[in-house]
Amino acid sequence: MELILPKRIEERLRKECEKTGITAEELAFEALCRGLNEKINPSERAEAYMRLSEKYLVDAEDFLLKGDHAQASEKLWGSAALMVKAVAAIRGISILSHGELFSFVRKIGEEQNESEFRRLFSVANTLHQNFYENWLHEDVIKEYYEDIKQFIVKLKKLIN
Repeated sequence: MELILPKRIEERLRKECEKTGITAEELAFEALCRGLNEKINPSERAEAYMRLSEKYLVDAEDFLLKGDHAQASEKLWGSAALMVKAVAAIRGISILSHGELFSFVRKIGEEQNESEFRRLFSVANTLHQNFYENWLHEDVIKEYYEDIKQFIVKLKKLIN
């Protein structure tokens, strides 16, 4: 489903997403839940985040095939961030900023006694930066794509 919005609202949405570090879909999901007065339990929230994460991973591959490295980078970042939020949601934790994402990933790494979580999330953050600056070479993005898939698998194990 694609939403068509007035330019003014589209621009405000873009700025809000940049400011908060969340995707437009996630912001829309939260707004819809509030607007429809729907209470979402932790497992439903985690499911929504996981489904969107999986969609973004597929979208990233499509953008890579088209040669759109900036969009592929952003979708990979979104996929990683949303899967982190899914793990947090299943634990009843709400993450509202980049800083909270990094803190939660550090906590997961400590719990699992595995620093790889932090390294892989740093890769995701580099991809997020690349969306704005588009400086990474295609080969690096393809390598990072594999890293993000590995990160997603590790996070899914924490949910199941």
